[in-house]
Parts: sequence; C-alpha cells; structure tokens
Amino acid sequence: MTPENLSAAVTFAVVGLVMLFTHTVADHWVQASWQANNKGLQGDEKWTGHLCGPKRELPRWVGRLVGTERELPKKWVGRLACAAHVVSYTFCTALAVGAVWYKYGLHITWTGFILGQVISAVTHYWADRRFTLKGLAKKLGKEGFYALGAPRTGEDKDGRPYDDNPSLGTGSYSLDQSYHMFWIMIAAIVTSLVAI
Repeated sequence: MTPENLSAAVTFAVVGLVMLFTHTVADHWVQASWQANNKGLQGDEKWTGHLCGPKRELPRWVGRLVGTERELPKKWVGRLACAAHVVSYTFCTALAVGAVWYKYGLHITWTGFILGQVISAVTHYWADRRFTLKGLAKKLGKEGFYALGAPRTGEDKDGRPYDDNPSLGTGSYSLDQSYHMFWIMIAAIVTSLVAI
C-alpha cells in the first residue's frame, strides 16, 4: 500500500465514522419537532397549521419568510421543513468533519470536503421527503417491509379504532437510516479521494 493510499484509507475511516456519529445526533437531537412532523407533507391542499401565534407550529422565521397570513400548500410546508432540517444537519456534519480535518491534518481537499457534504445533503433531503423513499422501496419490492410496524388505520374486529403506537421501530425508519448510512459512506469516499 502506498502512503497516498494509506492516507486516503485513514481519511475515509475517520470521515465515515465522524459523519455516522454526527448523523445520529443531527438526525434525532438537532432536528426540530416541526421539521420532523412536517418534512414529508405532500399535496396542493392548503396547510391548516398555524404559522405564528400561541399555537405556532412553524418557527417565526418561516412566518416572516412566507408571510404570516399566507396560505401555503402542504407540499411547500414539507419542502421548507425538510430544507431547514437538512441545513442544520449539514451544518453539524460539516462542523464535525472540518474539526477532525483541522485537528488531525487529514488528507482532504476543499473540493472533496464540499462534494462530500453536498452528496450527504442532497441525498438526505431526497430521502426525508418520505414519498421518494417510499417510492424507491415499492420499486425494489420492499413495500411490505417499508410498511412494517406502521400504525394501522380502521377498526379491530370489535369495532374499536386501532390504538397502535407509532414508534421508531418501523420498516420505513430502518430503510431511511440504512439509505442515509449508504450515502454517508459514499460521501466519506468522495471526501477522502477527491484531490482536486
């Protein structure tokens, strides 16, 4: 193994681990509830949530951006929520990778760093809009796995509404996280190998 290959391998391992660790924090702790609850919204019907006020569901900056009286289609609220999540997520991963790059003198170029972060951000946004990942799962024959553990609608045999508890232990969550991990690996490879 050449010194250049060894340097790239070490950089890949460090960047990959740092991005993976940061992913778990940024995707769960940093992501705001309004982002998580709204980032998958679709459709042209008007969103019925509150932009501002005591029952505010979106932060004030969103209200300032779009106007507090403006009615937005659900798909635009979803896009805004997802974009805001990806911005905070990418800030976290860029800060973490930048810190280890600086501290340990990793063999990273600015081009590799930026490309790695862009790959991570774009693929994260794509998956977190939810309908996209659901469509991919369907095309790959994973529709049943995607639906695994999702709360049921309707009533049980005695006519009572189902009282399923939504949880992180669902097929959609597992596919989402494995998709993110795959692209974190690709982003780490690009970060470590692009020497322009």
